[in-house]
Amino acid sequence: MDFIRLDPSDTVVTATRALEVGVTVDGVATRALIPSGHKIATRAMATGEAIRKYAQVIGYAATDIAAGDHVHTHNVAFRGTDVAYEFATNLRPVPAGTPDTFMGYRRENGSVGTRNYIAIVTSVNCSATAARMIAAHFTPEMLADYPNVDGVVAFVHGTGCGMADSGDGFEALQRVMWGYAAHPNHAAVLMVGLGCEMNQIDWLLEAWGLKQGPTFQTMNIQSVAGLRRTVEKGIEKVTAMLPIANQAQRTPCPASELKVALQCGGSDAWSGITANPALGYATDLLVSQGGTGVLAETPEIYGAEHLLTARAVDQATGERLIGLIKWWEDYTARNKGSMDNNPSPGNKAGGLTTILEKSLGAAAKGGTTPLTGVYKYAEIVRARGFTFMDSPGYDPASVTGQIAGGCNLVCFTTGRGSAFGSKPAPTIKVATNTEMYGRMIEDMDVNAGAMLSDGVSLEEKGREIYELFLRVASGEMSKSEAQGLGDYEFVPWQIGAVM
Repeated sequence: MDFIRLDPSDTVVTATRALEVGVTVDGVATRALIPSGHKIATRAMATGEAIRKYAQVIGYAATDIAAGDHVHTHNVAFRGTDVAYEFATNLRPVPAGTPDTFMGYRRENGSVGTRNYIAIVTSVNCSATAARMIAAHFTPEMLADYPNVDGVVAFVHGTGCGMADSGDGFEALQRVMWGYAAHPNHAAVLMVGLGCEMNQIDWLLEAWGLKQGPTFQTMNIQSVAGLRRTVEKGIEKVTAMLPIANQAQRTPCPASELKVALQCGGSDAWSGITANPALGYATDLLVSQGGTGVLAETPEIYGAEHLLTARAVDQATGERLIGLIKWWEDYTARNKGSMDNNPSPGNKAGGLTTILEKSLGAAAKGGTTPLTGVYKYAEIVRARGFTFMDSPGYDPASVTGQIAGGCNLVCFTTGRGSAFGSKPAPTIKVATNTEMYGRMIEDMDVNAGAMLSDGVSLEEKGREIYELFLRVASGEMSKSEAQGLGDYEFVPWQIGAVM
């Protein structure tokens, strides 16, 4: 078939291949060249009329649109959302599934890791070079004697000073640092600072009750007396941690201990039709095990948030989500931006026209189960089931927050082909279309495009993704992990003025 109609009430359909002028689609003849994945009007729409896809409004006709016209950025206008929110009106809990297990690392505090890294976490950009030098010392050859250690990783960033010592930005960075320091995928942690920065390590230790010991150490360059000595001292500390970290063993753990970051990037028109719904089905399977899925990217659920509030377990949970939306509307307005600054040029080339259309597809990653919790950026996610975390739509910053919140796996859907990976939680990549999957097969773990090209069912593809969760959690390398991605994707969200 040359097109897909998602709902009888939709006023557009999506082309499944590039179409010439005059091709009959859903009873109308195309009036222009239609790229694959792009929309075709199935009836005339007057200027200002709502355009519908997914049975939802994705924009408004900027000019009169004729049946058969190409519907895209040249004739579609964006408007802010204006919907009546409902709460707890669409609750569809899933029954408990037959218990599944994976081979994970059970930590002393009861948490479960899917990897076993030693982390070097920096408090400020000024200690980034020292951290990278320490980590670089521990080559694969040097780690060969420690087969249970996945690596020594430096988590460095470009902030930590020139900022207020309170407020959203400072608190978010402290949550990120604590989340990585306490992450179950870390067997040991070394924190490295400069000494005079605004983001003081000692403040973090005091605020979060962190205690130093054999597997948790801190140091400041100024106290140690310089870069060279800091690197030497850091190597000594990590060397002493290695035998302890190597003692960790994988044991059977229930799938309920999985906390999966639900992420998308480089999206196209197929994201909301193939990969995202398939990941949503996998999320439902995970939730049926008592596990947790964490959706994020607040600007990329804009226009679909009413679908999530209806799934909120109570009004308070739904109101927290609405509060995030209002904060983002204010945030973009005072920075002279627009909530429609996304889709990106690549998204638009792939057929996505407005943020409303992108959001409706992105929200599908969260499946169908009740929304059990809404969290600040990098806040520890404690509720089980389907949850939401505030974050920007910028993938590295968003995933950093999800990992800090405790996610021990990441699942990332993409239609254009994002080259993304993460540490310490490995990333599974799901392609939305078969053409891109074949072109980037070294990067993509799952081909959700087979749902269109080969007639694979949503349920079959969703189960394939879920079963890959269990295998990767047990130690199987994802493709991005095998290629070494993840060392440069640690990007804490910078909020507020740089001073």
